[in-house]
Amino acid sequence: MATSNDIVAATKGQEELNVLISEREIFDQCGPVHLTAIDWENVAHQRSVAASLVQGVYILERDKQEKRKGSQALAPPWWRHFQFELYRVLIDDVDSCIFGAIYKFAPSKSYFGGSKDKSQRFVIAFRGTLTKGDAFSRDIQLDMHILRNGLHQTSRFETAIQAVRHVVATFGSSSIWLTGHSLGAAMAMLAGKTMAKTGVFLDAFLFNPPFLSAPIERIKDQKVKHGIRFATSVITAGLAFAAKHKNVNNQSGDTFVALSAWTPCLYVNPSDPICAEYIGYFEHREKMNTMGAGVIEKVATQHSLGGLVLNFMGKECDEPLHLIPSANLTVNLTPPSDFKGAHGIHQWWKPDLLVESRKHQFT
Repeated sequence: MATSNDIVAATKGQEELNVLISEREIFDQCGPVHLTAIDWENVAHQRSVAASLVQGVYILERDKQEKRKGSQALAPPWWRHFQFELYRVLIDDVDSCIFGAIYKFAPSKSYFGGSKDKSQRFVIAFRGTLTKGDAFSRDIQLDMHILRNGLHQTSRFETAIQAVRHVVATFGSSSIWLTGHSLGAAMAMLAGKTMAKTGVFLDAFLFNPPFLSAPIERIKDQKVKHGIRFATSVITAGLAFAAKHKNVNNQSGDTFVALSAWTPCLYVNPSDPICAEYIGYFEHREKMNTMGAGVIEKVATQHSLGGLVLNFMGKECDEPLHLIPSANLTVNLTPPSDFKGAHGIHQWWKPDLLVESRKHQFT
């Protein structure tokens, strides 16, 4: 399971290496400077721009902490390189830290994009946990809310979803991206799911999103791994059928089906325990269909085993954030040097990145 120990390890080892090494904050030294012209229909370009804009939020808060202003500020190149301007910063009302930003595409008169019509007019980005400064304690609190499926009850999310609704209401939804990394990916996913429930489907780019589950993906023996997943699916589906028969309060299934038309882009690294379970989560569905057990998995994939157990005990359980019906899943196959490399945002704009992408559509 991506437990509290995993999340704390992530934040201490890196919830971004950029908070430890100042050079990683400088766009010209570690940003995607190779992207001198953006093809908005190129998925690698989309991924690199979205990741860079998330990095911009990290550096906005770091600039604030280090009192870097004007020409000393390191954040602006992370969006200006791609012809964006900072439309608004999102501030947490508890610790006054910057946790998000809204960017507006503002190309110069000399900008000639071959696919300019496909450029996104607004991007709403959320950073993950910072390990330095006043933001650390508040970010850790929110990490714990993710573990308890309670992120939707926080004031930070309320600020985030209000910002998303404002941009959608003011400018429409056709050219808006949501993006985030780690804790920020969870924030963006929750915002995307919330909007999708109202029929508004926003493009989303979610880097290293947390998946709360037993760490089955770490098991090397494929037979053992599949056996555990199969048994879990059978138990989960059985409990879901029993809950429906007994009218136990559980709305996960109905919500899941309603979200199936929303297909966010998920970016995961198999060496990152925070997000790696998404790989097995989607692969297992296909295996169950292949072996003729698709009906069981179709029910099981909509529910959390822990949530069903709590419901049977008469306890309320909020909808698990990580359960998602459809996604464009991209896996980074480039071996990382360490956990920092596997979880960090910097991996996603590297020009030599070896990835495998696949669309998973719930039907």
